[in-house]
Amino acid sequence: MASRVLWKGAISFGLVHIPVALHSATTDTGLDFDWLDKRTMDPVGYKRINKRTGKEIEKENIVKGIAYEGDHYVVLTDEEIKAAYPKTTQTIEIESFVSMAEIPFVYLERPYYLSPIGRGEKVYALLRETLLKTGRVGIARVVIQTKQHLAALVPSGPVMVLNLLRWGHAIRSFTELDLPAEGTKGVGLTAREMSMAEQLVEDMTAKWDPLQFRDEFTDEVLALVRKKVEAGQTEAVTQPEAVEPKAAASNIVDLTELLQRSLRRGEGAAPAKSGRHAAANEPKAGPSKPRHGAKRHAA
Repeated sequence: MASRVLWKGAISFGLVHIPVALHSATTDTGLDFDWLDKRTMDPVGYKRINKRTGKEIEKENIVKGIAYEGDHYVVLTDEEIKAAYPKTTQTIEIESFVSMAEIPFVYLERPYYLSPIGRGEKVYALLRETLLKTGRVGIARVVIQTKQHLAALVPSGPVMVLNLLRWGHAIRSFTELDLPAEGTKGVGLTAREMSMAEQLVEDMTAKWDPLQFRDEFTDEVLALVRKKVEAGQTEAVTQPEAVEPKAAASNIVDLTELLQRSLRRGEGAAPAKSGRHAAANEPKAGPSKPRHGAKRHAA
């Protein structure tokens, strides 16, 4: 099955634009249990219930509020929330380059594959090979479905991965945890104990093979599902087809010239605004409509 395009835009660094398409790099393996009426096998939904009175409320009588002090709330209108959404720019604008070793694993959230579109293959390869040679990753901001993300652009073999990062304020500090002191002396570890532990690690060391690890709960449930399928105990569900976005136009100009112009702007200069980039026309796309009450991230 061909990989579905989730988003189209461009990677931007210096004065260079690389037109790219975004693809999901993962698949959701969790089990989704839907509620069904056992008498009719009809889907069962949720009701909007007033928690104090227990009565159902019509959608038009519901407003959105954010708690700030105990039971005190600030009420926001749909228009105010919509106005706060970041502007959709269709650009992965690299703000700096850092060593991958500097980014703790706790910041990595969700990976996506990036593929070149239009005539962006050469510039895509240039950035990929440069990152591989220098051991760097690009730190960028990107807006996906009305939500702004911090991201790391990471080369991985022939593909570049856009790995969404958690914001710094979303990472809890470990300083309040009761942790043993760093090093061996603080907890009285002996040289013999360290040597034996190191030997055990060496004995258990193997080549990384993610396919040898399985979600046993999911396997058990799916085995039960297969038995019911064989018994004819199934219900057909038709999913709507996704609408593919139109391909972006590309107008690549001389790459060497763009690189020279970018270098002349000076080291550490802030990236130019998207309207000033000359390498490729940005795809035009209006802001996505917010889906209140649902998670706003790409599939």
